[in-house]
Amino acid sequence: MNINTPEIKNTVARLELKNGKYLSLESPLVMGVINITPDSFYDGGRYISEQAAIEQAQQLISQGADIIDLGAASTRPGADYVPPEEELKRLLPILDYLVKTYNHVPVSIDTFHASVAKETVEKGASIINDITGGGDAEMYKTAGKLKVPYVLMHIQGTPKTMQAEPHYNDVVEEVYEYFLQRINKLRTAGVEQIIIDPGFGFGKTVEHNYTLLKRLDRFKSLGLPIMTGVSRKSMINKVLKTKPENALAGTVALNTIAVLQGSNIIRVHDVKEAKQVIRLVKQYLSPETATA
Repeated sequence: MNINTPEIKNTVARLELKNGKYLSLESPLVMGVINITPDSFYDGGRYISEQAAIEQAQQLISQGADIIDLGAASTRPGADYVPPEEELKRLLPILDYLVKTYNHVPVSIDTFHASVAKETVEKGASIINDITGGGDAEMYKTAGKLKVPYVLMHIQGTPKTMQAEPHYNDVVEEVYEYFLQRINKLRTAGVEQIIIDPGFGFGKTVEHNYTLLKRLDRFKSLGLPIMTGVSRKSMINKVLKTKPENALAGTVALNTIAVLQGSNIIRVHDVKEAKQVIRLVKQYLSPETATA
């Protein structure tokens, strides 16, 4: 594996948000996850109540989350479909609280419904995180009109079917080609800020996931920020023979590799540890830097 990167280089200086705000990409960012769902693979049911979700958001922000990612529909393998009306019912109270109380921390909405993206951005969300890469035919046009950063993730199949029998002749090049095609479509639709996510665990075997992680720097030539989400996933648990609740050490290890390989945003359940990863990797890459 080539991790001899002399420094963390970012291809885009910053993400432009609403109302003149922005997120600098000079250093990798941490996106803290809150799943307002009863069935997500790791924290399903923990934050389904408004109070529990708010308390988790407060904790993640206190630990230094640069972005809060709200999701109201599980996308674990085999997950059932959640209609947009139910998504909004779960999302809007939490979003409203965050926008009013922590307006310095941008909120990302994890949805593949264009209608959900539209309403949540109009109510203060700053980023659209679409795990289907445009599965909703209206998503690209909607994102283009909203003028907010859009996370383009790769997936083979759907959450219901993606882990049945994922197959690639060359997973890295096929994911790369997927990005090329959809980036062109997004640009045509008026989407100016695109973040790419290889989609670890979304229609991939363990081998596919580690191949993508090992060659993550291949995607730097696209000239776009890269987001990675490996937190507590099966690519850790299948190797270590463990469960998501015991996968923090594995998550830290893989996030370290991801940052060394050029990831600009790491999407995590555990913000404190992710911030420590970034601090230590930066020290490793620039050992002469004094630490407080």
